[in-house]
Amino acid sequence: MKVGFLGPKGTFTEMAARALFPDEELVPCQTIPLSMDKVSSNELDLTVVPIENTIEGSVNITLDYLIHKQRLPIIAGVTVTIAQQFLMHPIQIEKGNQPERVLSHPQALAQCHDFLKETYENAPVEYTNSTASAAEWLATNPAEPVACIANELAAKEYGLTVVHKDIQDYSSNRTRFLVLGRQGEQHTVTAPYIISDRTTLMITLPEDYTGALHQVLSAFAWRKLNLSKIESRPTKTGLGNYYFVIDIDQKMDDTLIPGAISELEVLGCKVELLGSYTCYSLTDLTKKS
Repeated sequence: MKVGFLGPKGTFTEMAARALFPDEELVPCQTIPLSMDKVSSNELDLTVVPIENTIEGSVNITLDYLIHKQRLPIIAGVTVTIAQQFLMHPIQIEKGNQPERVLSHPQALAQCHDFLKETYENAPVEYTNSTASAAEWLATNPAEPVACIANELAAKEYGLTVVHKDIQDYSSNRTRFLVLGRQGEQHTVTAPYIISDRTTLMITLPEDYTGALHQVLSAFAWRKLNLSKIESRPTKTGLGNYYFVIDIDQKMDDTLIPGAISELEVLGCKVELLGSYTCYSLTDLTKKS
């Protein structure tokens, strides 16, 4: 089985994919949309994509592409603790050079904002497709006085030195990833810890129904279905038009969730199931960081 992840080698997405599918072939992809396209075209069986971060919130490119371009079912979820490292090439360290630029993914740079402001305020930042692609660039350009932010896996993969360790602004920083596959296919997923079960729905409200969102929430509330997340994203059909992605803290059952869906459809809402799946973690989240 081939499993895609946001590459190159050494990303947090690879860490998630490797933990869930230790015996499968992992295939790095240049972008998140490309990895999803390859599942749709049968080049990959599954892909692992980031969906939410503790600090920066939702990864909108994943959510929007899943909704508007490649409607792939969610097979599983996994949470990874994020520890960011400040890396430089050993040659630059030997010369005693200070970094003139800092490369990384926009999310990683935002997660380390306080550190960069306090330590390297005058070094401009540059965005890359992933933290690992920044590390890969550093490894292939040893003469450049540049640093990057990536994880320890990337440091080992590309022979870089950790100059500053664990520079993220919050110790509780975590990213949640989704495993996406194809409709009707079953796959075995393994990880050290099971967090919970989850069902994700996409709901489009009727345009001519006053108080529709309140009615949507009521349909879940009186059935005592706990909603762990409500996300609104534009439908791309006009200003003020949004759909809502809702996470319910249980798998699809025979009564409660189908009953809520039927009630919403009577109100004129369009309801689509994005996935009903188990969420895992690579660490024990019951322990304090």
